Amino acid sequence: MIVATSESIVGKRVSAVLGMVRGNTVRARHIGNDVVAAFKNLAGGEITDYTKMLAESREQAIDRMIEDAESLGANAIIGVRFTTSSVMQGAAEILVYGTAVRCEDE
Repeated sequence: MIVATSESIVGKRVSAVLGMVRGNTVRARHIGNDVVAAFKNLAGGEITDYTKMLAESREQAIDRMIEDAESLGANAIIGVRFTTSSVMQGAAEILVYGTAVRCEDE
């Protein structure tokens, strides 16, 4: 599956637009991570536990978007975008979306 933020893929021609696809996940912070984050806030530096959690969340959302596209018979997703929102204190949603297409070599 080709996943691209651009509206086209070099060397490919879109033969069918299958529709919008998306994947999302909602994650909550862990109290233990908040304690570490509070100390990092004082001393400065990367909060690696949160970095790892967000990276895993993005990958899970992408995997779900790809599954959605595959169910439509797509072999590529173009115009991919990410967004995030707070759903409650301490929990956030990561959403990824794009356009499922079938493409062929030019």
